[in-house]
Amino acid sequence: MNNLRKIAAGSLAAVLAFSMAACGSSNASDGNAKTSGKAVTVNEKSAKATSLADFGTMEDLEKAAKEEGALNVIALPHDWSNYGEVIEGFKKKYPEIKITELNPNASSKEEIDAAKTNKGTDAAPDVFDLGQGIAATSTDYFAPYKVQAWNKIPDADKNADGAYYADYTGIMSVGWNADKYGDVNSLNDLLDPKFAGTVAIGKPAETGGAFNGFLMVNQLAGGDINNLQPGLDFFKKLHEVGNLTTTDVNNGTIDSGQTGVVFSWTYNQASYKKELKSKGVNWKYKTFPKAQVVSYYNQAINKDAPHPAAARLWEEYLYTAETQNLWFKGGANPVLLDSMKADGTVDQATLKDAITIEGQPVTYSNDDSTRITEWLQNNWDKTIGN
Repeated sequence: MNNLRKIAAGSLAAVLAFSMAACGSSNASDGNAKTSGKAVTVNEKSAKATSLADFGTMEDLEKAAKEEGALNVIALPHDWSNYGEVIEGFKKKYPEIKITELNPNASSKEEIDAAKTNKGTDAAPDVFDLGQGIAATSTDYFAPYKVQAWNKIPDADKNADGAYYADYTGIMSVGWNADKYGDVNSLNDLLDPKFAGTVAIGKPAETGGAFNGFLMVNQLAGGDINNLQPGLDFFKKLHEVGNLTTTDVNNGTIDSGQTGVVFSWTYNQASYKKELKSKGVNWKYKTFPKAQVVSYYNQAINKDAPHPAAARLWEEYLYTAETQNLWFKGGANPVLLDSMKADGTVDQATLKDAITIEGQPVTYSNDDSTRITEWLQNNWDKTIGN
């Protein structure tokens, strides 16, 4: 259960501005390490392609990608939004293309750092999977490319020039050990003494999960992104009754039961549920219609991709109904979900039980993120403690 990708410490305005951080540690090489890659010469036509039309047909793109024979991806842990099955699907479809998985638990910032460090070599990432803030502020590193499904991606969820575009989002949710605690139906249920010391949230100004978990709680407590006091008041109350723990949630704390209630994205919760079921634990999670905090990850192509045709083929693959359904299966809401519902390509078995966005979701801009982070920095510790 290694899906707590990219939880970044430090200033959320600087690192979590990408909205949905993820975390973890990895034995893979650090994105800032000295490259061991070899110099590479790329096909300029492929490197400058801005759409499939620049290759001709899909067959032409596939041929160019197979001639390169390789693809470097980064920051894609297999149990994050079902990326394991997504990667395996590409391998099965294109066995001629060898996928190298660079640092699965890299942060969005580290993805860009890896591109800088390995520029001009075959060790550079070809593609990125990035939070909004890093995507929006890193366009100098991207090669614009509009996939065939471009017009199906909502305008609000893509860069107009094709530099980056949304792929999937989770919905912030609360998850808990139902065997131990029964049902959770409302925010106030978490004040029950049975949750003593087990309702976990890290510092909201320092980690992405805690930041977005705070926003969900704040909405449920009667606040909004411009009025944050209700959320802080609730956590103060939770602290005073002894139920709050500010332990950073990780695989070990969940497995051990140290953190019996956690705030996380639905695709993380789906992974917890699957893993814990194998251990005999009934893990439940739920979202709340009036507090559906969402934040999309985004795809982008490295402008210095060592395998530019394979990079573009990967993007085309990700925006097929087949792959969007794999993300959906993994607990995420893919960006093409509405269009797939309309054209009948959504997986009906997954849709039947899926948690999907209801009504108007809670979203925020990079400026909002900075403002909220500063407010939390000024108010969380003096209210809750270190």
